[in-house]
Amino acid sequence: MSPAFKVLGLLPWADWLVLASFFVAWVGYALFAKRRAERKPSILGTTNLIRRKWMLQSTFREVRLIDSVVMQSLSSSASFFASTTILILGGLLAVLGAGDKASDLVQEIPFAARTTALVFDLKLLLLTGIFVYAFFRFTWSMRQYSFAAMLVATTPELRQFNAMDEAEAQTLREGFGERAGRVAGLAAETFNDGLRAYYMSFAAIGWFFSPLVFAAATAGVIWILYRREFHSDVLALLRSASAVPPGR
Repeated sequence: MSPAFKVLGLLPWADWLVLASFFVAWVGYALFAKRRAERKPSILGTTNLIRRKWMLQSTFREVRLIDSVVMQSLSSSASFFASTTILILGGLLAVLGAGDKASDLVQEIPFAARTTALVFDLKLLLLTGIFVYAFFRFTWSMRQYSFAAMLVATTPELRQFNAMDEAEAQTLREGFGERAGRVAGLAAETFNDGLRAYYMSFAAIGWFFSPLVFAAATAGVIWILYRREFHSDVLALLRSASAVPPGR
């Protein structure tokens, strides 16, 4: 028997099917949300518009202390999740090292699937991979927020804008707002990827019970993500807030 067939033989076909469906749903929804956001209002698209207006508004402030505080707050959220992810990974690796004892303990949970220690380890590896991905996204988000903070720090002072021709100052302000807002938006998108991984990890926990629960949990998580991204109450409020022009 070839190595490929040996690998496929580790799990029943139902498990391979729902595992493939899990990744298709995750990647497919990410692509769908990105494409749909170009045509329909979304949480991320609306907040990216607010970020651009925020960066534009910062050029009208003489002291940009509030901008530094907000940027630090956004970066600390990514830092918190990155630190939490490290703890989760440590716990998962400890369970992997426990081997048969951990497998026997999980099988005592009502409705949990009875599997071999090897299959149990494969399920743990899936969760570990999800959180490794989340860690890299959160840490990259932290770095991108630091890049946005540097851009804010290099913005000309208000008196320099006032000394310019009005048209020149407006062009410079709009260009800065677009670039800095885009960098902050990329940081938010990366942070959103990490959060989405956390959501998908809850779906992956369903695999410990049965392939059917795994499939149902995956569909449920995707539905929750879609509703929150495109049909949440806060989206309507953010859209109305983003319509307010920046002050001078």
